[in-house]
Amino acid sequence: MPKANLLEPPSPRQKVQFKDGFGQRAVLTVDTEEEFDWQRDFSRQGHTLEHLPRLAKFQQFCGTIGVKPIYLLDWPVAQSDIAQDIIGSAVAAGEAEIGVQLHPWVNPPHDEDVNRRSSFPGNLPPALERDKFRRLRDLLEEKFGAVPRIYRAGRYGLGPATATILSETGIAIDTSVRACFDYSAEGGPDYRRHPTWPYWSDAGRSLIELPLTTVYWGMLRRQGESLFPAIQRAPRLAGLCTRLGLLERIALTPEGVSPEEALKAVDIALDDGLPILNISFHSPSLSPGHTPYVRTEDDLDDFYDWLRAVFGYLDRRGVRPATVAQIIDAAIV
Repeated sequence: MPKANLLEPPSPRQKVQFKDGFGQRAVLTVDTEEEFDWQRDFSRQGHTLEHLPRLAKFQQFCGTIGVKPIYLLDWPVAQSDIAQDIIGSAVAAGEAEIGVQLHPWVNPPHDEDVNRRSSFPGNLPPALERDKFRRLRDLLEEKFGAVPRIYRAGRYGLGPATATILSETGIAIDTSVRACFDYSAEGGPDYRRHPTWPYWSDAGRSLIELPLTTVYWGMLRRQGESLFPAIQRAPRLAGLCTRLGLLERIALTPEGVSPEEALKAVDIALDDGLPILNISFHSPSLSPGHTPYVRTEDDLDDFYDWLRAVFGYLDRRGVRPATVAQIIDAAIV
């Protein structure tokens, strides 16, 4: 099996080409996970799953906008009867898909010390990363009756062995790369030089990387990779650059990004020819009080309005939603 390391930026020849007629598509990936305090240290205990009943309303909403969400489930959610009922029913009806999301601090076996560095699963010893991943993947197949074909590392924490582990177990798509972001200050990956377009992880073309969509916007956006890190270190300068339309980093997520910003990012991504836009958020945002982005029911209404506006705009621009199966089938090997 060819070796691959998704921590390294790809070469242009690794870019995935899609069959004629695939066009430009969009996916909605949901980090379906437990609730915990993002500001505190990680812990094996102390998490809750209070938001899970809200998944029923969200799933119904997705039906109204014609989107089949991709739920990336971690260990606590995979064990939940509520999740199995709501998500499992949607998967069985062909209205949703599931994938794997590894939060190592709550995923057995519990053989590592829990800290900031080990919260990135790719930092674990490869044998432990593999064991945790396999247990979760097998649990999902058992509980949801579907074989997961897509993966996201918790905290976007890929490691040097991750691609090999995924390929060994039939995962066809990884979606852990958060292009334009750098987590190295906490011991995580640096994705500032990674592209937003899908690419093959290795010469054998066994695994597609589907990065989360982030773009640079503004007059200096072509220099964003080199300029933004320095600008980001000076908040006042960053704010000035945004107000003057010089440079701004926009991630396609309803968490902390306005609809106006998101539509600008959509335009840039589509005009640049990006074949798949990867929109993502964390499932606890579906219930007020669990994330910094949704504190009240009014915030939640705005959250749904964001999704409605973005997917409505994508539809007007001729961008159809895609499923994992459609992406795998359309990729030219």
